[in-house]
Amino acid sequence: MKVSQLQTVLLHTCCGPCLTHVHSVLVSQYNIHIFYYNPNISPLSEYKRRLYEVEQFSHLHSIPVTIGHYNQREWFNAVKPYRFYEELSPRCHACYAFRLEETFKRAREQNFDAVCTTLTVSPYKDAEKINEIGKTLSKVYNITYIPSDFKLDGGYQHSIELSKQYEMYRQKYCGCIYSKLERKKYSLWSKRVQAFKESFDALNK
Repeated sequence: MKVSQLQTVLLHTCCGPCLTHVHSVLVSQYNIHIFYYNPNISPLSEYKRRLYEVEQFSHLHSIPVTIGHYNQREWFNAVKPYRFYEELSPRCHACYAFRLEETFKRAREQNFDAVCTTLTVSPYKDAEKINEIGKTLSKVYNITYIPSDFKLDGGYQHSIELSKQYEMYRQKYCGCIYSKLERKKYSLWSKRVQAFKESFDALNK
């Protein structure tokens, strides 16, 4: 009896901890190829630290990895209009779209069957918006998008447990410089964000 070949999926991967759970969900259904494309991550030392964890995990499980360009300037230009917005805002949506579109471009170039992302493991990411963007890009590039909300059914907790088993570094902020600055509630940046929010709210009453 001939065994059917698994579909190939280019998995946009944000970090090692999120990858652990998503891999456990997809590995029996798809032939996974990791795409580490995260020009949002700052500083470079943080980017490399997260990449290291992804590469260690991929080596253990024999998963091929492609590393995208660290084109931070292009990323900054994409999110600049929304820089004073808080997390889970249009700034994040622009970031999702920027990274997912590059994933679809790479998937088309390399003839992958489908695209998926680890982003929806995090409770700090808008899975509905991520899936909306993915479905739109799927039509543009004519490549299947695998919708997900990997945090559900204990997925996020599972990622924590697995990352501890693998002794992985777990980051303390989303990745971009804006999310890092916003962790300091009384910083000059946070005050500017709050002033922008109050001004925006006043205009939209």
